[in-house]
Amino acid sequence: MTQVDGQAVLARVGQWVALRREELIGEWADWIRQPSVSRDGTGFPAATSYAADLVRRCGLAPEVIETGGHPLVLGTADGPSHAPHVLIYGHYDVQPPGPPGDWHTPPFEPDIRDGRMYGRGTGDNKGQHLAQLLALCALHETGGTGALPCRVTFVLDGEEEIGSPNLAAAIGRRFPPDAPGRPDLGVWSDGPVHESGRATVVLGVRGVVAFQLRASGANSPLHSGNWGGVAPNPAWRLVHLLASMRAADGTMLIDGAGAGLTPLSAGEQAALDAMPADVTRVLRQIGADAMEPPADLGYYQRLSQPTFTINSLTCEDGGDHRTIIPNVAVAKCDMRLTGGQRTQDVIAAIRAHVAAHDPAIEVTVGAAMEPQRTLPETPYTGAVIRGARAGLGEVPLLIPALGGSLPIAEFAGALGIPCYGVPLANADERNHAPNENMEVDRFLRGIRGAAGVLLALNGAL
Repeated sequence: MTQVDGQAVLARVGQWVALRREELIGEWADWIRQPSVSRDGTGFPAATSYAADLVRRCGLAPEVIETGGHPLVLGTADGPSHAPHVLIYGHYDVQPPGPPGDWHTPPFEPDIRDGRMYGRGTGDNKGQHLAQLLALCALHETGGTGALPCRVTFVLDGEEEIGSPNLAAAIGRRFPPDAPGRPDLGVWSDGPVHESGRATVVLGVRGVVAFQLRASGANSPLHSGNWGGVAPNPAWRLVHLLASMRAADGTMLIDGAGAGLTPLSAGEQAALDAMPADVTRVLRQIGADAMEPPADLGYYQRLSQPTFTINSLTCEDGGDHRTIIPNVAVAKCDMRLTGGQRTQDVIAAIRAHVAAHDPAIEVTVGAAMEPQRTLPETPYTGAVIRGARAGLGEVPLLIPALGGSLPIAEFAGALGIPCYGVPLANADERNHAPNENMEVDRFLRGIRGAAGVLLALNGAL
């Protein structure tokens, strides 16, 4: 591959996509038709078999790895010894579709309207990992040598939408620390591009800890006139606890929650400073007139910082408003974590804070994912940007961390490798929501973009 002109190969990949346009779109639609809802098992195990066959048809040697949950599907292919070994991550499970009446067309019956494919999993994540797989197929057929520009291990996770509880252990077993030929870096395509529509390279993801706080009072709701001032009110206790956890100016007040947090590097700060942000327009779109405190943080710096969010507050009264003292109050919350933080430290800090302020309040921890951080100064960063630019046809924005969370740290940590995100979906893909969609041209262009990254990592671009 080093003797091959990378630009010429990329041009042939583009021709390959153009000639097979309808066939490739049909492959995408067929994959969406196969349900794969990890939360309730809908579509499994047929989805695993479909994923393994898809990997095989794209020119890789398939392998199904049992995890105790929904299996991982791996595909492997050799490449030149001088080029890095690239792990490409995607997930083949999808979110539940939700109420059918909220969809314009059935969620597992893909439909193309106004240049977009609609259906559950179009962008999250079937369209994006399929573009990566089809890039490998195109490179096999057009690369001039029949070989890929890099050795590849393709990983399709069957449990991403339920927190990937078995991913790290399975990857660790597949690539033990002393084994030869472990991957050198990871590449993933998930989530949307920048809201401007610009191509994007993402260097990390925020972690998350979801948790619930439950305060109890009497054994049943009580009349507020007959019992006010006598019966304890769990709603007030919960409000006071929450106020002790975060100040009005946004300062985190939970000791130890920020343990390990490392400041942005010079390269990360430069990348944030270079990103366009029309804050007024964004706020207008969401019907808000100001950003959350603190006031002195920039728009994108906020998305690279830890956060504490109250998701919901309820007294479990079924929506009624009665003049009663509730007997239960519940807050559902999440914290987003950034580089250096660890979920176990954050969970311990939350528990310790509650124990110190109101030990009778019950803490229940839900889903948790570790943050993952790749610095711009990492050696592969330049090649990934160069390949994305060549394949996608524009200079990508460099984003230090995705605002949301993905299980990238699960394999990045197990392997000790840098990881790079090259999102391919439109900013309004509506992932997790009804009428999820992905622009058809972005899907097709993503094939060329994925090929460009591998060619650049080989040194051919």
